[in-house]
Amino acid sequence: MSEQNQGLAATPADWPKALFYVALLFSIFQIITAAFHPFSSQVLRAGHVGFLLLVVYLSFPAVGKDRPWQPLAWVLGLAGAATALYQWYFEADLIQRSGDLTTADFAIGVILTVLIFEAARRVMGIALPIICGLFLAYGLLGEYLPGDLAHRGYGLDQIINQLAFGTEGFYGTPTYVSATYIFLFILFGAFLEQAGMIKLFTDFAMGLFGHKIGGPAKVSVVSSALMGTITGSGVANVVTTGQFTIPLMKRFGYKAAFAGGVESTASMGSQLMPPVMGAVAFIMAETINVPFIEVAKAALVPALLYFGSIFLMVHLEAKRADLKGLPKDECPSAWKAVKERWFLLIPLGVLIFLLFSGRTPLFSGMVGLALTAIVILGSAVILRVSALGLRIAFWVALGILCAGFFQLGIGVIFGVIAALVAVCWFIKGGRETLVLCLHALVEGARHAVPVGIACTLVGVIIGVVSLTGVASTFAGYILAIGQDNLFLSLVLTMVTCLVLGMGIPTIPNYIITSSIAAPALLELGVPLIVSHMFVFYFGILADLTPPVALACFAAAPIAKERGLKISFWAVRIALAGFVVPFMAVYSPALMLQSDSWAATLYVIVKAGLAILLWAIASIGYFRVKLTWWERLLAAAGGATLIMALPVTDEIGFALGALVLGAHYWRSRPNKAVTA
Repeated sequence: MSEQNQGLAATPADWPKALFYVALLFSIFQIITAAFHPFSSQVLRAGHVGFLLLVVYLSFPAVGKDRPWQPLAWVLGLAGAATALYQWYFEADLIQRSGDLTTADFAIGVILTVLIFEAARRVMGIALPIICGLFLAYGLLGEYLPGDLAHRGYGLDQIINQLAFGTEGFYGTPTYVSATYIFLFILFGAFLEQAGMIKLFTDFAMGLFGHKIGGPAKVSVVSSALMGTITGSGVANVVTTGQFTIPLMKRFGYKAAFAGGVESTASMGSQLMPPVMGAVAFIMAETINVPFIEVAKAALVPALLYFGSIFLMVHLEAKRADLKGLPKDECPSAWKAVKERWFLLIPLGVLIFLLFSGRTPLFSGMVGLALTAIVILGSAVILRVSALGLRIAFWVALGILCAGFFQLGIGVIFGVIAALVAVCWFIKGGRETLVLCLHALVEGARHAVPVGIACTLVGVIIGVVSLTGVASTFAGYILAIGQDNLFLSLVLTMVTCLVLGMGIPTIPNYIITSSIAAPALLELGVPLIVSHMFVFYFGILADLTPPVALACFAAAPIAKERGLKISFWAVRIALAGFVVPFMAVYSPALMLQSDSWAATLYVIVKAGLAILLWAIASIGYFRVKLTWWERLLAAAGGATLIMALPVTDEIGFALGALVLGAHYWRSRPNKAVTA
């Protein structure tokens, strides 16, 4: 989603002052609640939603792209904030009379419901509100439906109680995750972006791959994979790294549609790439009640296969079209880029260490964010000093001070940051760094809006599903089909994810399909984490699938090509992405859900060969141009390696060996065939 469509100006410096300060207050509220937990979980969720509504109504107009009419914007925004204050002020009373609403409770619940639906429409368009509206209508009118779909009937007061009070509706698990982990990780990414992490990643990728065959496209793949470690947002990734990589690819001979397709596919993959991954990964960990490291572990091999397959497709297309890389002297030095900005990697390294050592994402995100702020402010202070010894002493002293956190708590970190802010205020160039940090806080609030509103609105689906028990009815239908054919159940689940994804973002897509389809897949013997990852993958790939491929349409204005044409290329490039989830269901070892390393290694080799065969069949080129029968055999070999039937693996390996052996024989130097 481009900045223009977000109802906010391109840079925080251009925002209206009131909106700037509201967004700043939002970020400060989130940091304080994450660090010191002054409120109950319910009040934290309500405060998060209240701030979201205030920011949305102040910045997104009812129609068009102009600034909303301010008097009405303030009325609606403050009404949204008032619902949060109501939850806080009357918290004890609401708990005591749980389920028995007063007239005031009912009125607040109705206002909150209307405001959330309208806010989601302004931010994301009409598709998600319509889907959630259908669930709301089902809750109110489902008793009149025929057969198994009918429920016992619920009044409007029961529905409002379910949605607006308690933790089954708007304030459900997705909102809790948005208000805690996701916001912190978005802020973490915003700080690193402001500090120049994007330049570090693109320069590093350019230095390593820019001069190779198809260099510009390889730079796109690598920089997007690296960007995924800090942003975890596919569309945001397209509009940041894409501004640089798409024009570069076009300049070196790639078709506009192919360039846009490569960037879209690589950027969407950023949500699959551990350690940070997308917001969905945190929601998944909370939903299925496993540590985040388990989700990251399950995603690791499929993510590497996904990016490996894109890299391979790009390489083969470059060889087929004879696209050279940039001259080596035009490429920056990868190691110089790291040398200049190495300190930005410290918070990322610490964050990864904490996440993978079993700390909670909330703790890891808080420490990562605090470290990022300290590194940025500390650099502004010490990089002006030329003496290396002084620099080292400064960083060591800062490290020792921060280590006090483990004995004395988070207050020590805030004290260090306050001291660095005070020093920056008085030194030359320091105030510019402080402005950069303010902008990062405000940017974080801006990026949190689409994610937060989606998480809040899908509470309607969670609330109605848990109230009526309709998920078990749907699961029954899928089970009835899957008793005979698991593959058919998987295809149906995939189609549901892709169709839903045409109109809604990845988060609500995952929540809807995981609450309906994942339990059915579990009943059919698919491991819990694999069934949820299956749904997660296709929720992401929906953003590449025609006709509403969101990531491709975000790339369209940069590539100066039709979004639909980009999306057809994106699907072709991401072919492996469509295959890997199916392989993981039949061979959970692919998601490291096996005790046997031999089984894991075998399935990785099998998946790698399948991806190679699909890639050469799709592009039609390997060492030289493939003949029609080689492409046919390669496609057949790739397909049989995916099927989990008796002897299909053997057939796949035999076909792979045959086609690759024949191709190598045909393309020998002494019998070279020109492409």
